[in-house]
Amino acid sequence: GPYEYVLTLRPDLYTTKHTQWFYFRVQNTRRDPLYRFTIANLAKPKSLYGEGMQPLLYSQRDAQSRGIGWRRGGADVRYYRGGGGEEPAAFRLSWTVRFPHDGDTCFFAHSYPYTYSDLQRYLRALAGDPVRSRYCTVRALCRSLAGNTVYLLTITSPAGAAAKRAVVLSARVHPGESGGSWAMRGFLDFLLGTHADARLLRRLFVFKVVPMLNPDGVVVGNSRCSLAGRDPNRAYGTALRGSFPGVWHLRAMVERVLAEREVVLYCDFHGHSRKNNVFMYGCDGDGAGTGPRLRQRVFPLMLSKNAPDKFSFPSCKFKVQKSKAGTGRVVMWRMGVSNSYTMEVAFGGSTLGGRSSHFTVDDLKSLGYHLCDTLLDFCDPHPAKFQQCLSEVDALLRQRLGREPGSGSSWSDVSPSELES
Repeated sequence: GPYEYVLTLRPDLYTTKHTQWFYFRVQNTRRDPLYRFTIANLAKPKSLYGEGMQPLLYSQRDAQSRGIGWRRGGADVRYYRGGGGEEPAAFRLSWTVRFPHDGDTCFFAHSYPYTYSDLQRYLRALAGDPVRSRYCTVRALCRSLAGNTVYLLTITSPAGAAAKRAVVLSARVHPGESGGSWAMRGFLDFLLGTHADARLLRRLFVFKVVPMLNPDGVVVGNSRCSLAGRDPNRAYGTALRGSFPGVWHLRAMVERVLAEREVVLYCDFHGHSRKNNVFMYGCDGDGAGTGPRLRQRVFPLMLSKNAPDKFSFPSCKFKVQKSKAGTGRVVMWRMGVSNSYTMEVAFGGSTLGGRSSHFTVDDLKSLGYHLCDTLLDFCDPHPAKFQQCLSEVDALLRQRLGREPGSGSSWSDVSPSELES
């Protein structure tokens, strides 16, 4: 029909798959008719679009005249298996929309875009700021396959660097997970600000931050891969410097840091398409003593207390699957960073604390602040909060496994998969 469009999504470059992230323009809109858009070749069998998530809409006229940016739009949103017998099966996303104006240019996107140019503008402003540039240095970690700079930020107050512990953060190894960049943006805004907690964090730690690990994927609009046509977050274990420069240099940098100081936390920011809320994946291996096995659960539990309307501790998982052996989280953990996490931010929103709503950009940015807040709780020299969370985790796991609370029996004989289930 005249107002119905069926769209085919280009797969990640040099692959035939990973059709998920989308971002496209519609010109010469009409205000009255009801349009229907259908993306015909999505890869994943399950999606938050099946649970009330809406695509994002941006109207140029609304942005220019009323200052309205990206907002959720679309009705009658459906996610279903395609009718053809193609292998692998394709899934369809379909929605209807009425555009706000005649003759407008509008955009649709899977999640709030955050481009390589956005990052470069932000870093230029940082470098040109006489105050913030005193405790934040921006340099090139390496160049990507296409010659784009992968940036490394070192953030700390100038004094007493030798005795400080380190914190390592990264984002956008999967380019389609743009919410990770907004969480990273909120983290940097807070840590580089004037709040007393931000000053304390800079005094206590050396932060090593890689805000966009896969700029090539971001530039070409990939969902998951770099220009090698592979998922770089499965390549940390292989030493292929030429194929995966970003993850190779990040790993090498962490090895250098570990040689001179303890890394108290590693966290890689991601997006999740099938589960709502924010949660973490950590590492729990067989053979670890009782102490470390419970301690790896403390940071996510603390974060859930600091962001109760967004972060779900029950959604966190700590089992190290074989298929995840090449991820940043597992490789950093095996190198000796015992608190090593992937933070997953839903493309949808929150179902916690009386909310049932999409995440806004401000929600995503607030996660960066909550991470800072939790880091101070976690490393507080007065261990009351830490101990309380440790005993809470212990009680929670005993309850789940049907063990007596306070029986004092060790966790070392319980397998990770038993704990997980």
